[in-house]
Parts: sequence; C-alpha cells; structure tokens
Amino acid sequence: MSDSQIPNCAEVLVVGGGPAGLSAAIALRQRGVDVVVVDALRPPIDKACGEGLMPDSRGELASLGISLGPADGKEFRGIHFANRNSGRTDCVTAQFANGAGLGVRRVRLHEALIERALALGVQLRWGVHVELRQRGEVQVDGRPCAYGYLVGADGQASGVRRWARLEAGSTISRRFGFRRHFRVRPWSENVEVHWGACGQAYVTPVGEEELCVATIASDPQVRMVQVVDSIPYLREALRGQDTTSQQRGAITTTRRLRCVARDRVALIGDASGSADAITGEGLAMVFRQAQLLADAIEVGNLSHYAAGHPAILHLPMTMARMMLLMDRWPLFRNRAMRVLASEPALFSRLLEVHMGAESLPRFVRQDGLHLGWRMLVPSAART
Repeated sequence: MSDSQIPNCAEVLVVGGGPAGLSAAIALRQRGVDVVVVDALRPPIDKACGEGLMPDSRGELASLGISLGPADGKEFRGIHFANRNSGRTDCVTAQFANGAGLGVRRVRLHEALIERALALGVQLRWGVHVELRQRGEVQVDGRPCAYGYLVGADGQASGVRRWARLEAGSTISRRFGFRRHFRVRPWSENVEVHWGACGQAYVTPVGEEELCVATIASDPQVRMVQVVDSIPYLREALRGQDTTSQQRGAITTTRRLRCVARDRVALIGDASGSADAITGEGLAMVFRQAQLLADAIEVGNLSHYAAGHPAILHLPMTMARMMLLMDRWPLFRNRAMRVLASEPALFSRLLEVHMGAESLPRFVRQDGLHLGWRMLVPSAART
C-alpha cells in the first residue's frame, strides 16, 4: 500500500475490520457519513465461533442491506439440547417462531460485509499499522490521521479501549472454545447443543455436506477432542470423518463495561463488552450496536450510544448467566434438562424469550412459578 492510499483524515475512523467494524461502517454509510476502516490483518478474517446466524441476526443483517440465504450456507429451523449423563439421555427441541436461522462460514460472512461496505463507498485499508498516541492522536502506517469520531472494533483485547481509558468494568465469566469443520451431511435441521462432562459441543450445519463443530469448556486445559470424546453420540457421529478446516481456538467472555464511549471515541462488538458464546447472540448484538452507534454519530451525540448500549447486552447476558449455571453445576443441569425434556413447551417459550419474541418478565410471571416447582420436584405432575 502506498502512502497515497493511506487516509490523512476521516469523518469516522474505525479501528478493526471484523464484523463489528464493518457493520458500524455500513450503518454509518447508510446515513451518508464518510468512513475509513483500518486493520492490521488482511481478509478473509476468520474467528473460532459456532457460525450460526439466528433468525433475529438475519433480520438485523438485512437492515444493513445484506441478505444471506441457502446459497451462502445451510438453513436450520430450531435448537436441540441434549444432555447425556450416567446412561440417561434427556433431549428437547424447539423450532423458531420467526423464520429460519442460517449456518454460514465466518469467512463468507466477512466477505459479504466487505462487499456491502465497498458498494456503499467505505474506504477499507488492510495490512496497516495503527498507533494510538497521546492527546488523541492516531497514526496509520506512521502518518497522522485526523478524525471526527474514532470507533474501536478491535476485539476483546482492545487497544482502543485501553487508550481511551474505558477499561473499567467486570468480567463475569471466561471460557475457552475451539472450532473445526467436518465433511459430513447434516443429520438434523437444528443447531444441536450437546452437554458433556467436559463442556458443551455445538453442531451447526453450514453446507449440504459440511458441519461446524464448536466446543466450549471452563477448564483452559480441556481441548476439543476431550469434549467430543465425553459425548459418545457425537464422538461416534464424527469418527473417521474428513475435516475441512484446521482447528481454531478462542476465548469467550461475559464482560460488562461501565461506559463504552468517551469524548469522540466509542467501542463496539467484543471491545465494548460481551456475552458468553453459549447464547449464540454475538452477531445480533453487533448489528444492533452498529445501528445505535450510527444513529448517535449522525446526531453528533455519543451519549445516546452509551445510554442505549446496556439494553442491547442485557438479555443476552441474562440468558448467558442462566445457561452458565448448567455448565457449572451438573446436578442443576441434569434436573433442568429433565424438566425441559418432559415439558418441551417450556423450552419453546424460553427460546422465544432468547430470540426477543417473548419478554423475560412475562415469561417469569406466567411460567416462572411452575418451572421453579418442577425444578424442586421434577416428578410433580404438570398443572
């Protein structure tokens, strides 16, 4: 890249060209804002994740002008939970009430975001070095770059967050994930979540002949093979199957920041806080944050973004805490899965809450007492 290609000013400078940074840039360009995105990496930028876009994520993505369909991956219709413990298997399935989800390789999603950004006139600068200096100065490959607003979309270990003194907050959970793809015809129209002794395994169809398998464990020493081996059903289904990608690892956290904006700097995506990947809502949150941030910058007031950001994280964080209890306390998980397997309508209602189609307070009012009673007395007859 020559010096002439490096911008010396930008109405909005976005540091980080992953889904968060590109989504923010697209939303801003939809409002006519000049945007430059810079990243030290070059596309395609991959990340270890479950690669499932829930129906609400697809809707949010469509608001950015991107419609992905079966030609880009593989649609799935619902969520299947399976808990196998001491010879007993408890399974429950719920179908989405608001359309299908889509399993899509992360690199394909990144490609689609880049295509949309370029079509809108976003300036993308890959393979550049960004230096954050004192008094708010930013240099790109050694040249000063003036900006109206700076957006930090540089992930969990965000340098922009440290530089802008926005680190204050709390980390609620920290777990360790791995992902690999297998050349296997999907055996289900659902995303499957298998609970084992070492952690969880997520199986997402991403093609007619391809599955994404992701595992998450609380123990940093546990690897993907150990999680899969602790789930006999999955171990046998994958035995001897060809792989189509190298194994990739990542850390997933539930983290809340006190503030996500200061002066002319705002954070988005994992840089701004996150919910554990167990929720499957990471991308939906990013797309919502992008629209909120673009609205705030359009009116010239980042306080709107700072005020609205916690509401986007609230439900995923609440659901993450509930589901992480199942990870930490096997007895609680076994009892919860036994109850849900016996009353799949409850699981369907919980999925509606998770997707935002049903409010959590309403669910608690209508079903909380019954669910609590069943958890205390699993054999109680349904009333």
